[in-house]
Amino acid sequence: MMKLNPAIPCGFALDLLLADPDWMPHPVVYMGRAISALEDFVRPRLPETPEGELLGGAVLAAALPAGTLAITSGVCALARNIHPAAGYAVETLWCWQALALKGLAVESGRVRDELERGDLPAARKAVARIVGRDTQELTAGGVTKAAVETVAENFSDGVAAPLFYMLIGGAPLALTYKAVNTMDSMVGYKNDRYLYFGRAAARLDDAVNVIPSRLAALCWVGAAFLTGQDGKNAWKIWRRDRRNHASPNSAQTEAACAGALRVQLAGPASYFGRVVDKPTIGDPDRAVEPEDITRANRMLYTAGGLALGIGLGLKAWASRRRK
Repeated sequence: MMKLNPAIPCGFALDLLLADPDWMPHPVVYMGRAISALEDFVRPRLPETPEGELLGGAVLAAALPAGTLAITSGVCALARNIHPAAGYAVETLWCWQALALKGLAVESGRVRDELERGDLPAARKAVARIVGRDTQELTAGGVTKAAVETVAENFSDGVAAPLFYMLIGGAPLALTYKAVNTMDSMVGYKNDRYLYFGRAAARLDDAVNVIPSRLAALCWVGAAFLTGQDGKNAWKIWRRDRRNHASPNSAQTEAACAGALRVQLAGPASYFGRVVDKPTIGDPDRAVEPEDITRANRMLYTAGGLALGIGLGLKAWASRRRK
């Protein structure tokens, strides 16, 4: 029988209250170190050819998620064997750390604050903490757009997807997802170093986000209605522009957000000094403004609540059906 796991809502509540305190060790940091160590171990042992790099990347893409699932499942089982309360505490901690809702809202809020003060250099510095693109030359509008985009996109991989896997397999599966996502963010680039080595990680990340990203977009459309934004247009633009990205998943929530705010997101952006000509998402009905970051964050919180409520409701329904 499927049972509701109280660690999930408790972890969600802790994320809302405390975000990610700087003093607390975070699993993603250790995942990053493991990725670097595995890359340093694998690369010298394989030929420097496309085939060798593809093989090395596949080894990394298999080893990190498998190791994460084995270690976290083992620790949770050991804690439960010591005492049920210990198992609950460990899983609650990891459910909390798998989520990034409040942290995303706080960081994007800092960008808005600097924009409202008129301090563009500080705003560029603040947005550089949460985006992967080059920010040194961004205009105020470019900074605002980047912040709104990252709130929308990271709702999927920072909130909705961890919740999705948490509801299926608890904290161990949620952290396994985070391992895949972290691996993609570190090696999933189409540059000289990772074009072949990072391909398996990038494709695995695409695969594990197919369902969560689309559910996240639907939650975002619902949040648009509930927060007074244009829900009908969010649905329209999501249906039209959700594939306007090289990734099959990244434009899902961005499209819903652009439609809800009636602004245009995405378009050309600079990464590591090279301009990437990406398609636009949404219609330029008006220019983006700092207040759009606040509006996006309201939808972020509301969509997160919807995702949690619907997920727990479906799990409770499934539990009753199995009795």
